[in-house]
Amino acid sequence: MVQVIAHRGARSLAPENSLSAAQLAFDIGSDLWETDVRITRDGHLILFHDELLSRCTDVASLFPSRALDPVNTFSLTEIQSLDAGSYFEKTDPFGQIVRGNISKKLLESYRKERISTLEQGLIFIQKNNWKVNLELKAVLGQDKDMALPEKTLETIRSIGLNKAQVVISSFCHPWLDWITKKYPGIEVQALMGENDYDPLDFADFRFPVYNVNAQVITKAQVIDLKARGKKVNVFTINDNEEFETFVKMGVDGIFTDFSQRFVISKIIS
Repeated sequence: MVQVIAHRGARSLAPENSLSAAQLAFDIGSDLWETDVRITRDGHLILFHDELLSRCTDVASLFPSRALDPVNTFSLTEIQSLDAGSYFEKTDPFGQIVRGNISKKLLESYRKERISTLEQGLIFIQKNNWKVNLELKAVLGQDKDMALPEKTLETIRSIGLNKAQVVISSFCHPWLDWITKKYPGIEVQALMGENDYDPLDFADFRFPVYNVNAQVITKAQVIDLKARGKKVNVFTINDNEEFETFVKMGVDGIFTDFSQRFVISKIIS
């Protein structure tokens, strides 16, 4: 059975990477939650995708002179002072509000969203006996800096989360090699295809699982990876026909912004 992986949570229905998006993804019945991990200036780990805060927060209002500064130049206190939910109602990024697919009650609750810490996300996973894919976000030139993977493992251990409930993925493959050596019981997944045009290079095929850009992987490559005993997950699929195409190819998991299209949904109210 192909796994339905909630890309940044149920981000078509809630602010991405928020606990609200995670809760909806869980309620819908997604097999696991994919979220992004970044590090703050003062060494805290947060769940946030972009290198800049401007798209998903009100940083331009609170810190106008720093609106285009990277996430890792802000302290945790500064980051958690930001409104990370109101943008969703204002921009309706997936057109689900205008279609009437999100209740007013939910929209009102998003206005209180703050950027979550990794610890908060892992506690949510533990409480709900669920599973999470943590994508570690590398800043250019930091592939040899182990602060992010080190602190991620420390947080997992401090929470006491079962290793089977967490997967670590990244485009920074040296981090995955390091994690495999330091913490062999935890699953790692290598991200491939950071853009939609460069050909894929799997090099020595050393990773057990590859999370690959659906725009660049071919059916022949899926077949080859499976023949080598690898698992293959593809990102990001939101179209029903495309979803079925990859299911027929034999992929193991599909990242989607629309879990509600591909699993039996519970009533969202």
